[in-house]
Parts: sequence; C-alpha cells; structure tokens
Amino acid sequence: MMNPRISYLREKTSKLTISAGVYIMKDKDGNIIYIGKAKNLHRRVSSYFRENPNHTPKVSAMVSNVYDYDFIVTTSEYEALLLECSLIKQHKPKYNILLKDDKGYHYIRISDDEYPRITAEKNTLQSGRYSKPYTSGTVAKETVKEVNRVFMLPTCNRRFPQDFGKSRPCLNYHIKNCMGVCRGKISVEEYAEIIKQAESFIKNGSEKSLKRMETEMNEAAENLEFEKASILRDRINALRKASEKQNIMENGIKSADVIGTVITDNIAYISVLVYRENRLSDKIVFEMEKTENEENDILSVFMEQFYYKRNDIPKVIITDHMPTDEYIILRMIMDKAGREVNIVVPQKGRKYELLKLATNNSAEYAAIKNNRTGKEIIALEQLGKALGLDKPPQYIEAYDISNLSSESIVAGMVVFENGRPLKKAYKRFTVKEIQYQNDYESMYEVLTRRLKYIINQDGDEYFNRTPDLILLDGGKGHVNTITSLVNGLGLDIKVFGMVKNDKHRTRAIASGGNEIQINHLHPAFMLITNIQDEVHRFSVSYMHSKHKKKTYLSEIMTVHGIGEKKSQKILLKYKTKDSLKNASPEELAETAGININTARELWEVIKNM
Repeated sequence: MMNPRISYLREKTSKLTISAGVYIMKDKDGNIIYIGKAKNLHRRVSSYFRENPNHTPKVSAMVSNVYDYDFIVTTSEYEALLLECSLIKQHKPKYNILLKDDKGYHYIRISDDEYPRITAEKNTLQSGRYSKPYTSGTVAKETVKEVNRVFMLPTCNRRFPQDFGKSRPCLNYHIKNCMGVCRGKISVEEYAEIIKQAESFIKNGSEKSLKRMETEMNEAAENLEFEKASILRDRINALRKASEKQNIMENGIKSADVIGTVITDNIAYISVLVYRENRLSDKIVFEMEKTENEENDILSVFMEQFYYKRNDIPKVIITDHMPTDEYIILRMIMDKAGREVNIVVPQKGRKYELLKLATNNSAEYAAIKNNRTGKEIIALEQLGKALGLDKPPQYIEAYDISNLSSESIVAGMVVFENGRPLKKAYKRFTVKEIQYQNDYESMYEVLTRRLKYIINQDGDEYFNRTPDLILLDGGKGHVNTITSLVNGLGLDIKVFGMVKNDKHRTRAIASGGNEIQINHLHPAFMLITNIQDEVHRFSVSYMHSKHKKKTYLSEIMTVHGIGEKKSQKILLKYKTKDSLKNASPEELAETAGININTARELWEVIKNM
C-alpha cells in the first residue's frame, strides 16, 4: 500500500544529515512504531522511502504507516547503539524486532519444612527459598537431580519428622542414593548443615564445594569422627563423578556464553548456552525475525538487545561469526561488565564443539516449530554457508543427463524443498535437438527449456517457481555453461556442480573456478549425496523406460499395416510390458484402429516379446 505522505517523507529525508544517530518513525497519531540506529542517517532513512524498494512484508507495512519521523544525532555509532537500545526498551515499538524466548522461568526451591526438600518449580507460589530464575527447565531439573543424588537427600513422599520409624527405608537408601532420614537418626541441625552445603553447590558449582568438603573430611578424620568422614568421602566421590560427567561437555569453559544460530523462513532461532563456574548453568532459546537492514546482521541485532538488558556478562562469547558492529557491540558489553570480554569464532577444538552443540539446540527448536528435523535444518545452514549464499537454500533443483550412447538422451530434474524430496515437482526431459552424446549441450538445451518457464510464467506452480539453488551432476564445465545461460536470461540463481569420485560417489561441490570440499560438514555432505543419488536414479529410470519403449515400438512396427502413429497409440494406452501382454486382439484393434486380422498378428508378436 502506497503511503500518501511518501513525497513529504522523501523531501524531508533529502536534507537529512549523514551523521550517526537514531531515527524514530511515528504514525498519524504520534505513536512510535519503529526505532532504528544508523551510522549514516541520510542513507539509512532514505532506503525506506526510495522508489521500487525490495522490502519484506513487515517493513512495507511499517513504511505504509509512517506519517512522520524524528531523529537524534549522536557523536558516534556507539552512542547511537546505546540510545537505540534504551528507546526500544522504553517504548517497545510495534515493528521493532524484539527478543522472544522459548518459555517462562524455572526455579530451584528449598522448602521451609523442618527437613527441607529441594525441587524444581515453574513458579514461586509456594513458600520457601528460591534460586535465581532459569530459562531452561532442563537445566533446573538436572541440577536438582544432581544435588539430591550427590548429597543423598530424600526425594520420596514421606513427611519428616512425622514419618520417622513408621516403615523400613526404601531402595534409595540401600543403593546409597539417600541418607535414610526416615530412620530418625539424623538431627535437624545435621540435616540443615547438609542443606546449606547443597545450596552452596547450587550457587557456586562443584569446584568450591569439593574443596570445602575435603577440608571437612580431613578435619573429621583427625578428630576420629570416622562415620562423618566416611559420609563426606562418599559425597566427595559422588560430586567428582558428577563433575566428570559435566566435564564431558564443559571442560575448560569457566565463564562463557555460546551462541548458536539457524535461520529458516526468515526466522532466526538463537540458542545461548550459559556456562558459569565450569558448568552449564542455563540455556535460553530465542526467536527473531530476520532483519533486512543492510547495516546489521541478525547476530548484531540479537547481541545488542540481549546484552543491553543483561547484567551477568561472561568473559568469553562464542559465536559462528563476528557481528557486523563488532567493535561498538563489544564496547557496550565491556562497559556493562566493567572488564575485558572477548568474542571468539572457533574453527576447531573444545569451543568449536560447544558452538556445534548450541547450533544443534537452535536447529532442534526450529525443527519443532517448522515440522522438520534438526539435521535437515543444519544441513541447509551448512550448505548455504559453504556455498556463500545469503541464506540457506530452501528450494533446490538438481539435474542429471542420462543416455545409452547417442540413443534415448534424457534428463531428470528432482526438487528438494526444506531438505526433503518434493516428488510432485520432479520433471523429465527428452533431449530433442542434440542427436549425439554431448552432456554439456544436452544440459544447456534442458535448462534453456526449463528456465524459460520462469521467465514466461506459463508452466505449473512448480515450473514457474524460481529455485534458490541449481545443482548439476557434473563439474566446473557444466557450471560455467549453465551459469552463462542463467546470467544471459537475467535470472539470479546460483549454480553449482556435484562432483563424483571414481566409485561414482559424491566427492565435492564444483563452482565455476574450483571445488568446495564439504565432506567435513557431515549433514550438508549427506544432503548433497542424497540429492545426487536421487537425480541419478530418476534420470536413469527414465532413460531405461524410454529405451524399452523404443524397443517395443520397433517390434510392433514389424507388423504389416502398423506404422509409428498406431504404435504410439498402443504404447500410450498400455504403458507397461505386462499390460501390453494382457490386452486382447479385440482391444488392440480398437486402440490402434486396425482390423481384427492385423490385431491377431500383432497379438502374436507381443506374446513373444
């Protein structure tokens, strides 16, 4: 919808400063509907009101509702960033990208009973002491499970001291998962001390708890309190075991946020794994709409909002790439932390494994939201990045040429949408103009015919659709041939080849000039392998069916009175060898328009095929 104020807005913007600052879009009632920052106010604000803009639907809706705008000039990009964050937090404009986390808060509760219990809760409605809020229910539950096991706390439904001695201790006591409070031999004071230690473990982690308990154990042994020392020894061993389990995923990560991002259908899913005191203390998943602002990528927008509101700042932030506004974002984060903070983009090692874990978390969350699998989302993410695409390729077409010498030259086109075969979009082509074996010219003919449907929009819903990516079964020669065709037709479609090894298995991706190795990117590699296998199977099956039809055609035409047109009529109706053999002479006569004597002669030929 065209904004009736567009001329006024363009005129106003033509005089706008090129300085850094914040712009504030308002509707006709004066309500703030969007706030943005820019290192060049004139260039950024002009992009909203130019002719023929390529806006997303959301931005188009925002622009159509802009009646006027204000702006605030700042002395630096950094000041603009802080001001933008502050104003967004204050006004919560309708069209700004705002963080949405995946769930409510979770808590660890220590009840106020005489013998307190430690439980995971979704709210703070019951009486008792509560931990800091966790955004991940899984982390809260696992922490409770771990602390109850390490400190051998009761998890049964018995009430203490009311149920002391009423029945025998349960299995948990006998397997040393519970200290057996139900026996009535542990005083309130002793139990309170254990709860105090457990609470310290929840707050401070295993390292400090281990040191403290080791000191207490040695003191108990020196004082000849062997039972107490034995209990502490068992508790220390349990804590070490729990720490070893943690260290499988957390070794060497004392204080870090690990940010994993996947983008599907213009929605970014961002997982933050929060490591503090050498342990995973929280996990948060956010959804964000992908921004079209050329000055920011989604990671920059996320980090601005996330760390502006956050007080618990780690020493290290691990991401898969540097944010566009790396220096001003890092300055904001360090100013909040009051110390140095590093942004790290690992390529291998421990931090890289954690980054993969965070990305997998985002992919699994996106999979649930979009009815897909995490592997499919990760595969497309990896493929898009490996090929240098702006976004993961959601709609992929793949082509393969198949022939027997110079006979039955055909091509198969398969389609993968969101990482899955879309069989109703598959197409078969018979190569018509090339009468000899030449894969390059055959591929050129097939793609010329296919791409003209995109230009003319005169095919079905699939043939009219522009793919995000075209894959060819072949190397850089195929890629160069088809890339020049695509560019010549004025289409913006990326073209790559699928290169096979000597055993006809996927080896690499071919671009116009070199090969891109993807065998280290397992999900992407498996996706390409599946696509290559599927398009080869599809084209070869079509080639064999065409070759069989040619064989049947030549045999049918040996019967006097049956030419190519009548043979085609018969093969069009009886598409398989079995259906052809089951046809009666009368049915053949009717189908081909021949007399019964000719039909009987034909029937004899068919029986012996």
